[in-house]
Amino acid sequence: MILIDPPLWPRHGTVWGHLVSDSSLDELHGFAAAAGIPPRAFDRDHYDYPVERRDALVALGATEVSTRDLILRLRESGLRVTAAQRRAR
Repeated sequence: MILIDPPLWPRHGTVWGHLVSDSSLDELHGFAAAAGIPPRAFDRDHYDYPVERRDALVALGATEVSTRDLILRLRESGLRVTAAQRRAR
């Protein structure tokens, strides 16, 4: 399932949210490609999306969840990249 959280992160003149899969990165990359999200928006376990794209992503099938639920589901899937893992790279 593709999950989307509310855009809460201001940067570059807009507000950004996260798009993840709770089952596989292949599913996430496929959804992002179909939605026209560029590969540069991928950050190890999620895609960043601008608030302006939210409605279109939901219309394509992304399920709206809270940020807390998104993180919990990502952890449960085993796909979450932790802060320690990010620093190690």
